[in-house]
Amino acid sequence: MSHGNYELKAEARETVGKGSARAVRREGKIPAVIYGDKQPPLSIALSYKDIYYKIHGGGFLTTVATIDVGGRKIQVLPKDFQLDPVRDFPLHVDFLRVGKNTEVNVNVPVHFINEEKSPGIKRGGTLNIVRHDVEFHCPADSIPEFITIDLDGSEIGDSFHISAVKLPAGVRPVIQDRDFTIATIAGTAAARSESDGEAAAGETPATE
Repeated sequence: MSHGNYELKAEARETVGKGSARAVRREGKIPAVIYGDKQPPLSIALSYKDIYYKIHGGGFLTTVATIDVGGRKIQVLPKDFQLDPVRDFPLHVDFLRVGKNTEVNVNVPVHFINEEKSPGIKRGGTLNIVRHDVEFHCPADSIPEFITIDLDGSEIGDSFHISAVKLPAGVRPVIQDRDFTIATIAGTAAARSESDGEAAAGETPATE
């Protein structure tokens, strides 16, 4: 399923604000906030190295973590982070407190397998990905690391909808009102315009 739970050590921050965040960063730490679960937000500072490797290691936003704040262990799900636009290092992280029954909305990446077993792609069709990730509503402790689309046997003109994906119990797409397209196998210009038409009708505002 997911990478499993990991633990991060943190210290509570008394003062918040721009100057304080800069001071935290000067110490080689990252300012962060834990919020949610009907409790007041808690400002903390985390090890820069820990967070840098977690963010760049993948799966950061889909894996529940335990943060040890001076001996008090808090279960969280990373919700958002800011990276320095130039140097790509983390500036701030938002964590959401999660309990036993917390449900969350998470964007989960789509993995495609067996591309080499697709007759349509062999004949020159291309995999046209409409959604590289899908937003799901699910229990915080069973977030899928990714969802899989099997291209085995797919032909030009085939399309893959969310209904074709096997989802773990309790995991459901946030978009409920239609069976949206995740990808199509496009071939000739006709097949391409047809799949674009479908994408335009269902996924993106159609430009006339």
